[in-house]
Amino acid sequence: MLILAIFIALVALIFINVPIAVALAVGGIIGLLATEGVSSLPTVALDMYDGSTKFSLIAIPMFVLAGAIMNAGGVTDRLINFVTALIGFVRGGLAMVNIGVSLFFAEISGSAVADVAALGSVLIPQMKKRGYSAPLAAAVTSSSASLAIIIPPSIPMILYATSANTSVEQLFVAGFVPGLLGAAGLMFVAYMFALRYNLPVEEAFNMPRLRKTFIDALPAFSLPVIILGGIFGGFVTATEAAGLAVIAALLVGLWYREMDFKHLKRAMLDGGMQTAIVMLLVAASVLMGGFLTRARVPQEIAAAILDMTTNQYLILLIMNVFFLIIGFFLHSAAAIILVIPIVIPLIHAAGIDPVHFGLVVTLNLAIGQQTPPVASVLITACAVARANIWEVSKVNLPFVAVLLAVLLLCTYVPAVPMFLVEYLYR
Repeated sequence: MLILAIFIALVALIFINVPIAVALAVGGIIGLLATEGVSSLPTVALDMYDGSTKFSLIAIPMFVLAGAIMNAGGVTDRLINFVTALIGFVRGGLAMVNIGVSLFFAEISGSAVADVAALGSVLIPQMKKRGYSAPLAAAVTSSSASLAIIIPPSIPMILYATSANTSVEQLFVAGFVPGLLGAAGLMFVAYMFALRYNLPVEEAFNMPRLRKTFIDALPAFSLPVIILGGIFGGFVTATEAAGLAVIAALLVGLWYREMDFKHLKRAMLDGGMQTAIVMLLVAASVLMGGFLTRARVPQEIAAAILDMTTNQYLILLIMNVFFLIIGFFLHSAAAIILVIPIVIPLIHAAGIDPVHFGLVVTLNLAIGQQTPPVASVLITACAVARANIWEVSKVNLPFVAVLLAVLLLCTYVPAVPMFLVEYLYR
């Protein structure tokens, strides 16, 4: 009865626009007071502090900062020029350039919102000038930005690994193949739109121009080499790679001598606020998670589902439906922090690999970023494109279908995402 009352109070607080972190903390404190009394209150601040100062969480502000430095240092423009020279000769090439640059940007920032804000402000106006409708430009930018939480490094993966006490490096490796498959599928859909609407070819293929733009962008290519090479090679942890990424992004920005410090300051402030929100969520979730664990709620949920079925694929189907629904209403960080501590005992009891499940959760939340009413990434793209969210959502359906297909493939053919993990770590 107490659990139900706290859940109703939590939902009510969220619906009246109380921040989710505050609602979680209030719910956790009420639960502790009801079960352990006032004597539990002195440890609240210490528990919240300990929960939000885990070493792996340092990677979050570092990757956000690296993405901000990259965008302010002239790296983004050079990437756009190179990808345009590489695939701009294809009909609808600017949409594919958008997806291709997002694929690269994803390897630095780990944040889909940062991706769509940074690249959308540059590419969406150009797409509209070249005859793309505002809804199509926003849909391409929004859906491709979600690659940022699938391709390593990924902020939601870091949060999941912290919540589930599993390896963030293995999660990063597992996300590599699904991210590439998603990018290929999104490019195919963009090409279909280009044929339907007779969208323009950007430029004829020119080998000298490709060579020139490649050499110009060569310093920028060191960033994913440092991050992914360091992690995959076992030389650094994800947190150490984040610190190296900041240093490398600064050096590349200084090499280009185009550092826009005004833009960098604004991006750093925005990134700092985003990180603060995430850390507050993490801290608040410790209270709620501690109460739920002592009340044995996760264990009871696991036992109830296992009484119905022990089939791993059926359990994954239930989890997929659950997280797709959650994605309609919660930001990815909030969904992970709120739900993972509750369902992870079920995953262990069912014998499901927590790394595989982490990838499944991440793919679900990537889709959630594209589905209103919350849809933080979609809303950001609509704001940049000045397009109606429902019109963009209609155009975005084929792109979301690609992400859904990748989700189903990775859920039910685990060898697709996990073979690299098996090869490198097991």
